[in-house]
Amino acid sequence: MKFAVITDVHGNARALEAVLADIDAAGDVERIYCLGDMIAIGHETNEVLGILFGRDDVSMITGNHDEAVLALAAGRDYPRSHLHVLAHHQWIADNLAPAFIDKLEELPRIIREEFSGHRVLFTHYHIEERKVEAPISEDPFSQIVEPGLGNAEKMFSGHGESLICFGHHHPQHFFHNDRTIYLNPGALGCNHKPEAPYAIVEAKAEGFEVEIKQAVYDNKAFLEAYETLQVPERDFILRIFHGGQMDASFKRR
Repeated sequence: MKFAVITDVHGNARALEAVLADIDAAGDVERIYCLGDMIAIGHETNEVLGILFGRDDVSMITGNHDEAVLALAAGRDYPRSHLHVLAHHQWIADNLAPAFIDKLEELPRIIREEFSGHRVLFTHYHIEERKVEAPISEDPFSQIVEPGLGNAEKMFSGHGESLICFGHHHPQHFFHNDRTIYLNPGALGCNHKPEAPYAIVEAKAEGFEVEIKQAVYDNKAFLEAYETLQVPERDFILRIFHGGQMDASFKRR
């Protein structure tokens, strides 16, 4: 059985469409697990959610950006750690179609599955057991650690799953020891070039085989829309999350 792992779409519908087109073309992927942060940073909030909620083969969990935006939409306490992006999150919340609010609120933070006798954990990032039900205003997700097997082992110590899939930290993480594979395919919607990463996992009796793939797409219109739409914090977002691709030379193309 094969399943796909995607994470951190971050409001980039064009990147998501490219990845889903690849997955659908393969024809042998039975399920897609989307590991949170579907919205914010990117501006195509409703397009992304429409695509994901419109499929019957996608399982989703929430990430910190999803939950921070939901807190604003519902009038709940907003995390102080995110105050530097409050204006951006408020803009996302103001433009979020009401029909998606309840759907997002119903999503879990963690999914646990078993394939061919091997257990899998799907989570946006590590959460201490005592914080699993804590509101986003209390910053339940653990502090980000640098990619590496040792850090992954330490962060997820106490977990006995054969495969732990997560996102949140945008670089790729793909490490394993003799017991566990730690997999973060990388942020689908935030990249310094027009490529969207994702992973295909095949569950076998002896364990899991993982292939990390890239879908190439045209991101010109997506990047130009930051200025057209006057997205709050757009200069910072384009520089940090999209590698400054919207420079003068890009605009002349």
